[in-house]
Amino acid sequence: MKSNSFSQGNPRAWRNPWVIGWITLIVIVLSVNAFMISMAYITNPGLVSKDYYERGRDHEKNIDKKLAARKALGWTINTQFPDEPVMQRSERYRFSTVDSKGLPLNGATVFLHAYRPADSTQDFKLSMGETTPGFYEANVNFPLKGLWVLTIHLQKGDDVYNFTKRISVQTQ
Repeated sequence: MKSNSFSQGNPRAWRNPWVIGWITLIVIVLSVNAFMISMAYITNPGLVSKDYYERGRDHEKNIDKKLAARKALGWTINTQFPDEPVMQRSERYRFSTVDSKGLPLNGATVFLHAYRPADSTQDFKLSMGETTPGFYEANVNFPLKGLWVLTIHLQKGDDVYNFTKRISVQTQ
């Protein structure tokens, strides 16, 4: 006589399509999760600062201090950036600056930081040269299309002025 008992020792349970389906589903979910976790580690762009907590604690106070210092300087910046920057094309980025009295701000040290939010390995920094008093420029060639954040770091003596602008780089 053949037994149809539902005991734990019954070898036919492993051949049941429902049991096979559930086990297959669990294996697929665990495999996809393992793949996603490994890709997160392998392709990490490193966009989080190492000291994020310390920097964020007094963020609002620091922003207020920077804005007050910037306002006290009274410097004015006028940018002349390309309207539609194109990747892999060297284009001229210029700006002019005047002090609080309206005189050209010459003899400053100026850098342009190009920050790519999607991939910090593509970030770069260029020195901007002074062409005439108060006018600074650099040729910039973006390696990738997409969103870039440009920060102009202007320093004269102990005075520092940062100007940030977002741009979208297109393909040809």
